[in-house]
Amino acid sequence: MLLTDDSPSLSRAIDPAFRRDIIDGLSRSPKATPPIWFYDQRGSELFEDITGLPEYYPTRTETLLLQRHGGDVGAAVGAGRAVVEFGAGSARKTPHLLRAIAPAAYVPIDISRDFLHASSAALAQAFPDLPVLPLVGDFNGPLHLPDAIAAMPRLGFFPGSTIGNMEPDAAVDLLRAMRRLLGPGAMLLIGMDRIKDRDRLVAAYDDAQGVTAAFNLNLLTRINRELEGDLPIDGFAHRAIWNDEKARIEMHLEAMRPLHFHVAGQCFRMAAGETIHTESSHKYGTRDERLLLRAGGWEPTQEWTDAEGLFALVLAEAG
Repeated sequence: MLLTDDSPSLSRAIDPAFRRDIIDGLSRSPKATPPIWFYDQRGSELFEDITGLPEYYPTRTETLLLQRHGGDVGAAVGAGRAVVEFGAGSARKTPHLLRAIAPAAYVPIDISRDFLHASSAALAQAFPDLPVLPLVGDFNGPLHLPDAIAAMPRLGFFPGSTIGNMEPDAAVDLLRAMRRLLGPGAMLLIGMDRIKDRDRLVAAYDDAQGVTAAFNLNLLTRINRELEGDLPIDGFAHRAIWNDEKARIEMHLEAMRPLHFHVAGQCFRMAAGETIHTESSHKYGTRDERLLLRAGGWEPTQEWTDAEGLFALVLAEAG
C-alpha cells in the first residue's frame, strides 16, 4: 500500500541549498563539498552499483547480518512499530528487516524523489498489507513524520554506516535529532563500519572497475548541469585516502592540471594537485560506537557482527 505526498513543497526545483553548499565549498581552502549532493538520479544509481562490487564489503556484510539475526532483532523490537528508514535509497536491505519484525508502517526518507518513489513502489508491491509512506527530504534537516504513524511506537533504521559520513560532532547532532523525531520509547537499528586493514578499506572506495570514481566525478556533472558550471570533467581524478589519525577514508577529486572554471556565475581556480574533499567515511571501534550513540541520546542494548568483525549492527533505545 503506497501513499505519496505530491505537495508543492516537494517540487522538482533545484534546492537552493545545493547552490549555497557548492559555492561555499569551492570558495573555502581546502575545498570541500557535502556528500549529500552525490545523490541525484544518476548518483543514486551509481551508488547502488557500488554496493554490489566485490571490493565493497559493507552492503553484503550488513545484509547477511540482517538475514542471520533478523529473528533476534524482531524479538528485541517487538511487533507493531513504524519503521522509519533514514536515507532509504533502493531499500535493498529493508525487506529482511520488515519480514523479521512485523511492522505497522514503513516510512522511507530520501533526498532523491524519483529513486525513493521507485523503491517505495517495489516495497509496497512486496508487502501489500503494509502502509508505505515515502518522505522526500534531507534527514539532516527538519522533518515532519506522517500523521498516520503519530500514535505508533517507532524504530529508526539507519543502515549502510551512513553515520560514518559525518564528522563526530555532526553525527552526535544527527543522532539527537533522530531521538527527538522518533520520540519517547523509540529504538534505533544502526549499521556501523569497523576499523580494519588499510588496503581493504581503500579498495572498497577505489574499485578496480572505476564505479566509485564515476560516482565521485558525477558530482561535477551535476554541478555543470544544474548550476551552469563548466568544470572540465577530464581535468579531475578520483582519489581515496586512508586518514589514520582521524580513522576515516576520504574521497577527493584531484585537479590533474591547473584549472579555471565557473559555477553559478562565479569563477574558481585550482592548482594541479589541489583537491575537492567530497566525502569522509569514519570507521568505529566497539567503544567508539557506544560512546557516539550515548552522546546522541541512545543507549546500546544489543550488537551483532560478522565473523571477521568487518561491520556491526547495533540496536539502541532512546535514552
